[in-house]
Amino acid sequence: MAQRLTAEDRRKQLVGIGLRMLRTRPIHELSVDAVAEEAGISRTLLFHYFPSKRDFYVAVISAAGRRLLRVTAPDPSLPADEQLVQMLTAYAAFVHRRRASYISFVRGAAGGDVYVVEVYDETRAALTDRVLGLLGVTSPPDPTVRLRVHAWLAYVEDLFIEWSGLPAPDRPGTPEDLVTHAVTTLHTLVTV
Repeated sequence: MAQRLTAEDRRKQLVGIGLRMLRTRPIHELSVDAVAEEAGISRTLLFHYFPSKRDFYVAVISAAGRRLLRVTAPDPSLPADEQLVQMLTAYAAFVHRRRASYISFVRGAAGGDVYVVEVYDETRAALTDRVLGLLGVTSPPDPTVRLRVHAWLAYVEDLFIEWSGLPAPDRPGTPEDLVTHAVTTLHTLVTV
């Protein structure tokens, strides 16, 4: 007889299934029926753990944002400039591997889906804070510098998305070239 999952373990399982499905489809195409089927439970039981489809989507999108922050977290024992390169390399790889779902995340935020906007904004703010820390910017940062770093992240995000969408032979440069360009651009923006 299979061991019965605790409510928290079941929630984690369902969110994990949702995250796996996000690899191949955008959040708005995520089927709660398919998630429930893969978990071996009924749709009704899924709604015992998440009161609504929106609540489930928020949990999955929030987990995706946390995952992005986790996989892009650099090794704190490295010098700050190496941490920045490590973070950007991981970010480029993350966008490349999960391009469709990442675009869904970005466009969901751009489209005004409130739950996606909130998670996207929190994730972008955390990345901004991380970059400011790596630059040695003291807290609270100069509002102009913070704004520039925040805007730079949007540029880098779009650069990684567009580059990864090109057929491999048409991609200008390597991921390392993109990272080098991103670092150079960042230093230019914050020193102007």
